[in-house]
Amino acid sequence: MPTPLRFAILTSSDRSARGERPDLSGPALTELVQSQGWTVVRAAVLPDDLKILRETLTIWADRRDVDIILVTGGTGFAPRDVTPEATRSVIEREAPGLAEAMRAASLKVTPYAMLSRGVCGIRGQVLIIDLPGSPKAALENLQVLLPVLPHAVELLREDPDAEQHH
Repeated sequence: MPTPLRFAILTSSDRSARGERPDLSGPALTELVQSQGWTVVRAAVLPDDLKILRETLTIWADRRDVDIILVTGGTGFAPRDVTPEATRSVIEREAPGLAEAMRAASLKVTPYAMLSRGVCGIRGQVLIIDLPGSPKAALENLQVLLPVLPHAVELLREDPDAEQHH
């Protein structure tokens, strides 16, 4: 029986938060998550603001009604790109292999992948994954992780059968 996963999707974008540009990445990620038979419990579009992002990630993770929080946007070099700092400030443990796998796969598509500063980590039993802001890159990056997410969540939940899967 596959593990049903519960997601929250947070888009970090000043322009989308102000209504100047539609959020395309959040809905694209929602579609991909749902195509796997998983659910999206909540989604929001917030400005590139360290304090707001940090507070939202903390509240969402501590509610424990989601397994994975996807954050799209704000992972580049621009001064307002503060998603990695927000994620790093709320996680208790990093999951560097996930971020490394996404960057390695993205490098096969574009050299700009090395400019992504996205962080992945764990707060309590919740996995937080930073994704690029463009819909195409966000989807490509999440697809790299899809095969391991059910097992990751089983381990976080301390599922007694989790160790038998590999």
